[in-house]
Amino acid sequence: MHEDHLVRGPGLRAGITAVASCLPGHEVTSQDLQQRISEESGLRLPGRMLERVTGITSRRTAAPDEYASTLAVRAARRALSRAGLAPYDVDLLVFASATRDMAEPATAHVVQAELGSAAHALDVTNACNSFVNGIDTARSMILAGRARRALVVTGETPSRAVRYAPRGLGQFRDGFAGYTFGDAGAAVVVEAVDRGGILDVGTETHSEHWDVGGIFGGGSRHPRSEEHTYFTGDGAGLRTVFEKAGTAVLDRMKERTGLDWDDFRHILVHQVTMPYLDRFVELTGVPRERLVVTLPRLGNMASATLGVQLDLVHERLGSGDRVLFVGLGGGVSMMTMVWEKS
Repeated sequence: MHEDHLVRGPGLRAGITAVASCLPGHEVTSQDLQQRISEESGLRLPGRMLERVTGITSRRTAAPDEYASTLAVRAARRALSRAGLAPYDVDLLVFASATRDMAEPATAHVVQAELGSAAHALDVTNACNSFVNGIDTARSMILAGRARRALVVTGETPSRAVRYAPRGLGQFRDGFAGYTFGDAGAAVVVEAVDRGGILDVGTETHSEHWDVGGIFGGGSRHPRSEEHTYFTGDGAGLRTVFEKAGTAVLDRMKERTGLDWDDFRHILVHQVTMPYLDRFVELTGVPRERLVVTLPRLGNMASATLGVQLDLVHERLGSGDRVLFVGLGGGVSMMTMVWEKS
């Protein structure tokens, strides 16, 4: 059973004090992507099908010599600069991502070597909820007295798992969710704050659906199978799981905190396709004007999605402004995090 956490009383609080993101320079339009798929597979696809079905017009992809750690390091340097900190001012470094440089060692060590920090370093992974899980891990360690200041980073390169040459319509359908992917990095500094901070974290899991989609290679099940290095999944099935779960995780957040949609300056939601985002709004009643919609021009950036959205609005936030994070990830898990700017 999941457990929700509400910070009560005047005790120690942890909050986000700096934010940054990183987008690769190479842009790929849905039209370009569809043309590549058609050329490499021989499939004849309806005109502008990817754009019409997903609502995505473009996304960014990492260059061949850019890795998950590359995007994370760039975002980390910007976040540290904005906070006026040096790398050695951090005593906990969490790399929280659905993608990584390699199976072993932890990509956090690659990031740390590039930054020149000397912190306790570890990876946290939970599909598209990885970054929010990483922030919660940092918060928990600060509240437990295990860390003073944390740097939480993500570098997402899901474009590396896209099947550009499917063998027939069956493989095209199985890998369709991959055609929504875009690459990005994000970083936040998390430390003790006098007021505000991370006020509430809620989680819900439906692990019986772990096999509905993912990249199943690289582990002990398929250690050396190239076939399993591509993203495959049942997009409709995943959507059905989330819809059956309903709004419970959001309802519990509102009950615990006493907050309603109007109490949030922004609501950051993981975004897969525009039809799915429209359905989320319909089910939850979240006011569309409070969303930060990044999907059409940046695609599905996996766990970096919420970090990029936060970076887009962070400078305009004032003290006391609240932001709600809503994470949706394969596995299947859902998360909420309420953060108030100090």
